[in-house]
Amino acid sequence: MERHLHIVSLDIPYPVNHGGQFDLFYKLVALHQAGVKIHLHCFEYGRGPQPELEEYCASVQYYERQCGHKGFSHKLPYIVASRCSAELVNNLLSDDYPILLEGIHCSSILQDDRFANRKTILRLHNVEYQYYRQLADSTHSVFKKLYYLHESKLLRSYEAAIANKATVILAVSEQDVQTYRSKFGAKNIMHLPVFLPYNQISSKEGIGCFCLYQGNLSVDENEKAALWLMEEVFNEIPQAHFIVAGKDPSRKLEKAAERSGATCIVANPSEDEMQDMISKAQINILPSFNCTGVKLKLINALFNGRHCVVNDAAVKDSSISPACHIGTNAESFRQIVAQLYHNPFTQEEIVLRQQLLEPMFNNERNAKQLTQVIWSN
Repeated sequence: MERHLHIVSLDIPYPVNHGGQFDLFYKLVALHQAGVKIHLHCFEYGRGPQPELEEYCASVQYYERQCGHKGFSHKLPYIVASRCSAELVNNLLSDDYPILLEGIHCSSILQDDRFANRKTILRLHNVEYQYYRQLADSTHSVFKKLYYLHESKLLRSYEAAIANKATVILAVSEQDVQTYRSKFGAKNIMHLPVFLPYNQISSKEGIGCFCLYQGNLSVDENEKAALWLMEEVFNEIPQAHFIVAGKDPSRKLEKAAERSGATCIVANPSEDEMQDMISKAQINILPSFNCTGVKLKLINALFNGRHCVVNDAAVKDSSISPACHIGTNAESFRQIVAQLYHNPFTQEEIVLRQQLLEPMFNNERNAKQLTQVIWSN
């Protein structure tokens, strides 16, 4: 018997050019390979239709996201209200296939009584109210801070209201499972690891030639981390070459790099260029200022890079922490970098990563687990 599945995506999941797209796109690939007939519904706001998706989906439909003032609501968070669509609802009601909702962003139908008896699976990408609160803490813009705090307040109420509306919730981290259980009383929630483009450790033994921080540099939190590393860590270790690479670095970040003298900015590298830097770095250094969800750039570095240095927030309650060197403040980061900068990465460390990561991030196994959840009686 054919298995059909609606997937509602917060964005168009192709091309895969930032971390948030990994789980969205490679889940499609894995489910397609498992024989699932996917009916993909995407909210579009700038990327445009992508014919590549038709290779993995039985159908693909696009809906305009109501950006700006048209997407604001006094009751719903903006990330949800801007993705409400009567056309989407009508399309989902045209059959009784199960529905996978990618993110809190796409979950408005859970408050619609017409879907009360429908099999609905909510993929939780973050504890969003906590994520937005931490975004507020990372920005210096008064306007952004007010927006993030307002969105966080709405999200907390909204997430509490829908925590037991879906048939099952699938979180990307064990920590998010525990938060939803303790904060919102979620009863049917479980951990499903993210889907990735790689399935085996390809880290190289030996010594690399620089330290690397990478991410979307237009995100306030990532800019804050890069500035902290420049000013508090690498300014005190002039012998260590430091590269900051990623999308759309601000002039503020570029000026800070010029002042430091120890930092090089690589703006808007291609995916191949970024992966090349990750593999050649001696240290991938990736502190985080939020502790929800899963840090895909860290997982990428663990699969493809040498030494990884993080802080507690990046690996809180995570089973991958034994593969990382963890610093608690600038001084401990400086000490760890100094210790590792000329320390070869070894086969023993590769074996540890194979044991920790490869069983967890196995797309075929995780797709099988997902299909069992969806089509269990």
